[in-house]
Amino acid sequence: MPRNHSYGVSVAWTGNRGTGTSGYREYGRDHDVGADGRPVIAGSSDPVFRGDAARWNPELELVAALSQCHMLWYLHLCAVAGVIVTSYTDHAGGTMAEAGDGSGRFTEVVLRPQVSVASPEMAQEAASLHEEAHAKCFIASSVNFPVRHEPVITVA
Repeated sequence: MPRNHSYGVSVAWTGNRGTGTSGYREYGRDHDVGADGRPVIAGSSDPVFRGDAARWNPELELVAALSQCHMLWYLHLCAVAGVIVTSYTDHAGGTMAEAGDGSGRFTEVVLRPQVSVASPEMAQEAASLHEEAHAKCFIASSVNFPVRHEPVITVA
């Protein structure tokens, strides 16, 4: 039976420099992202859009969410299949195309997981489980652009 889950966050703009949004260059894009009982994430817009490069932006957060969801499903599937993962890192990247009117959309995200497994016999199944992880990832199933995978499997 399907279940529904709800996720609540708060976003609070902290970029008022004293004159509010009196002009496009007059306000900061800084904001705080929070959720009950969790540390605050310092957010901004991408530096291309007058944001603070030291803060997370929504585009980075989307790529991170795709990477995290894939990893968590992948680790679950490996555990169930008896594939022992000893390390997992991902160097994911996303591409966003900006339109002439300033709007834009992601055109793709590429996940590049580097996975180490405990024995050579596990490598082939470890590679194949990325497809199932992609199919089960809640975030990947929710976006309207391709999410590709370029996994590298090594033996620890």
